[in-house]
Formats: sequence, structure tokens, C-alpha cells
Amino acid sequence: DSLRFFAITLQHLFLPATHITKTEIATKSRKKLQVIICVLLVELCERFTFFGIVCNMILFCTVRLGYSNYLAATVNLCFVGASTLTPVLVGWFADTCLGRTKVLYLCAFLHFFGTAMLPVVAFPFEDFYIDTHHITHRLEPREQQMLFYIGLLAAALGIGGIRAVLCPMGAYSLQGYNQHQLMSFFNWFYWLVNLNSTVVFLGIAYIQQSVAKNLGFLIPFTSVLLALLAIHMMRNKLTYKPRKGGSLLTTLGVFLNSLKMCCLHRRHLSGDVASWLDRAKENNGGHYTETHVENVKILAKLFPLYGLQLLYRVCITQIPSGYYIQTMNSNLHLNDLLLPIGIMNVISILPLLLLAPLMELVSTCYLSMEKTPLVPSKVITIGHVCATLSVLVAALSELQRKSCALVEQTLSGKVLLVSSMPCFQLAPQYILLGLAEALVTPACSLISFQLTPTHLRGISLHFLTLSYGGGCFLGAFIIQLVYFISGGNFYPDTLHDGNLERFFFLLTILMALNTLAYLNLSHRYVDLSVQSKTATIGPPLSEKLLCHQPGVRFYDTLDNSYTNASIESIS
Repeated sequence: DSLRFFAITLQHLFLPATHITKTEIATKSRKKLQVIICVLLVELCERFTFFGIVCNMILFCTVRLGYSNYLAATVNLCFVGASTLTPVLVGWFADTCLGRTKVLYLCAFLHFFGTAMLPVVAFPFEDFYIDTHHITHRLEPREQQMLFYIGLLAAALGIGGIRAVLCPMGAYSLQGYNQHQLMSFFNWFYWLVNLNSTVVFLGIAYIQQSVAKNLGFLIPFTSVLLALLAIHMMRNKLTYKPRKGGSLLTTLGVFLNSLKMCCLHRRHLSGDVASWLDRAKENNGGHYTETHVENVKILAKLFPLYGLQLLYRVCITQIPSGYYIQTMNSNLHLNDLLLPIGIMNVISILPLLLLAPLMELVSTCYLSMEKTPLVPSKVITIGHVCATLSVLVAALSELQRKSCALVEQTLSGKVLLVSSMPCFQLAPQYILLGLAEALVTPACSLISFQLTPTHLRGISLHFLTLSYGGGCFLGAFIIQLVYFISGGNFYPDTLHDGNLERFFFLLTILMALNTLAYLNLSHRYVDLSVQSKTATIGPPLSEKLLCHQPGVRFYDTLDNSYTNASIESIS
């Protein structure tokens, strides 16, 4: 039933609920199937290029470009964070400035350009081009780094545009489903994403590391050609514009205007109003309507949840940073086979692939016995505990790894001194972090979706995405801060001469405090039914009185569907 619900949701991805005849249904069914196939193909290609760039970037930066471990980890996390934030920012730019179609083509070009720059940097030029006088042409280090950063920036912007325009979360028709069905959707949605990640990490990581070395960066270049082909085939069908109902700038403006009014009146944040945000209302001297402020007040209830996800995302980003460096400095040989470092990423994904069907089975059994499944807020708490245990196990594993003898190991043509401890002994920390991700991400998406009215669900998911991207940049900042404060000892270039375990112990303490803070606030997100009932009431009375007009202006946009929803809520 859960898979059937997910399939039906995908089918309603682009077609609105309209009354059409059987003949029209027959003629449009093929086009609908083509649209769905193209969207899934573009999603596959986009994820393929993203993970193809990320999965061995640290190895490439340290071995090929000669970066320090902390700098390579910082570059990797900044690219992941930028790729996470750009869908929100590019989506806003497309809706307010240039238009979604132009932005789509612009971002497709940037994606193509960025992934074309990376092979230029990655090519071993001594093997690629020797002129007629047998003189080898090389890129200067400065030129190589410049092209590398330009390629990463262009690829991040391209990834953001493709995600925002072609595959936005708001495109899925999720209105009218109960909490169990929504949880099923988010579980299976992230299950498909991680299934794609498994294939990518197994294939690309092995090619980049062992088979063709640096030529593996040609795979993102080839994959983006498929994405461009899909966009060209269905350019008039792939762009879907989700329902509007919020603006990041308007939300930020309400906060800034409230703070400004409080400072001008020299009053405490509470003052003589129900909420300090009420200072931004026009009847209190502010610049925003009551509707805008009330919408922001609803979103403000979720900000503690978003804020507490920042440090959790720092722990999750250890997979492509700290854990990756640990694995790179461990024994990767299995008999005579050199395993790709990405094999450990697959181990972290296995709990996600196994737990989603198991959670669906358990939830179905609970509902059949008329029992209430575990509430999402408690699921998030368990996930945070798993993340805390993961970094703790990583610290203990680092102590054990350093106690083993050093052996020589060749990675990307360079001989490195690594620990003789098998890399599979690091599996518990990967499994715990994968388990945390399987629990936290779907539950956070469900809470963000359920605790906001229909017209605000898109922007609430945007803020959740911003917290994920912000966690990546926070992780990069913590690495830089720890490196300079410790003089490189907590994030060393040579692990057996430093104390990387102290960095993991520090993360354990911070994450434990973060878990306790969330535990104290989790009661706010236990009952999802109260806000769901409130969400069906519709907008305030001031906007209901305007329902006779052709459309309601909301956050500087015109949306007839919002007016129709208001009429239905009144009736």
C-alpha cells in the first residue's frame, strides 16, 4: 500500500486535479508517462553527477592538488553546502527575476560548463598531451586551482537550478493525506535517493580510484549530457511551478522589522503585545500586514527544530570529511583487491535501504492493531542519539587505528603510509550515522510539512533545506576553527602524528548537548493533529473577505489556487 501511494503521488506530479473525459485521459496518459520518465531520468543524472564529484573529492584534493586534510574537507563541505542551498536561492531568483525557463537553460549550461572544467583539472597532462617536440604540457598549480574552483561553483549553481526548477519537493501532490501516508512518502522518497547513491558510490568511486584514476571525473561530464538531452526532449513539460505562498525575503523582513521596532521603542521583545513579531504589523507601526506576520509566527515555531538540526548535520557531514580521511588512512586491501573508499559510504547507506521497508512494516502492524506508532519527534531523538554514538565510536576507532602498525598503500598513483587496521573495523560508526539519517530526515520533513498550513509548506521545507546547507558550512567552520586553535593537532595532515580523535570527542560533547536541548523542546512537536486541523481552517478572515476577487496577492505574488483553497475552506 505504501509503494502504491508513492507511485500514485508520482503520477500526480504534473497533472492537476481536473474533470476530463475518458478520451482526454487516454490521449494524455502517454504524455504523462513521458513526463514522469524524463523527470526521473533528470533526477538520476543530477544525483549521479553530484555524487560523482563528491565521492572522491578529498582524495583528489590531497593527492592530486596537494591540499592539507583540513582544507580538502573544507572544500568538500562547502561544495555540498552550496549545492544544498542553491535550489532555494535559485528557485527564488527564477520566480522573482529571470523566469523559470530561462533559469533552467542557464543552470543547465552552468552545470555542463562546471562538469567540463573538472576533467580539465583532473587529467594527467603528462599522459594526455605531448606535442610534436615531445614536450609535456602541464597546468600551473594556480591555474589548476582556479579552474577547479570555477568548475565547482558552476556545478553547484547548475545543480541548484535543476533541483529547483525540475524536481522541487513542492511539486508532489501531498495534500489530503494522513500522517502515516505522508511518512510513507518521505521514507520511500529518501529510499530511492539513497538507492541511487549506492550505485554511484560503488561504480564511480572504484573507477576514480583504481581503474582510470583521474579520468573518473569524466563521468559527471557524460552524465550531464544525458540531463541536457532529457531537458531538450521535454523542455515544455519538465518545468512545474509549485503553489506559491511564502517568501524568504518577506520572512526575513518581518524579523528585521520587528527587531527594528523593538529597538526604536526601547521595549523588551515581549513588550505589550502577544509576540515580539507583532511589532512588524501595520497596526503596531510596522511595515507588514497581519497575514504576513501571522504566517511568519507559524514558521517561527519550527525554527528551534531547524536550529537544532545544524549540529546534527555537522555529524552527518563527517561521512564525506572526517570519516573519509579515516578510511583513506586505513588498510583498504581485501586479500589482493584494493577496495574503493566509497565502499564505506555504501555501508552507511545500507541502514537507510533496510530501515525504510522495516519501518513501513512496523507502522502498518501498529495501525492494524489500532496502536499509535512512534511519534516523529521521538524518532528524531533516537536519531540524534545514534549520531552522538557514531562520533563517539569514531573517536575510539581512531585510537585503535593509531595503535596499529603502518603499511604502504597506493592511492591514485601515490604511495601513502596508512594504518594496518582493516577499514571494515570503521563500519560501526558508518552504520550508526546511516541509522541516524534514516530516522531523522523523513521525520523532520514530516514535522515541517504537518505543522504548517498548506500555503506555507513549500517555504517550511525551504527553511529545512537551509538548515541542512547551513550545517555543511558550520561543519567547515568548525574544522577551520579547530585546526587553527589546535595548531593542526586536532585535524592533522598525517593522522598517526596528530590527534583526530580529540576532534571527534569534541563533536560528541557538542552533539550530546544538542540532543539534550532537542529533548527539552521535543514536546512542541509531539501533537501534529492540532496544527493539521488549524491548517484546514484557511487564511485569516481579512483574506477570506477578498475571495470574490480573481486572485489574492500574497507575498508579492498572484496565485489563483490559493484563492480556491480559501473558498473551499470557507465552505
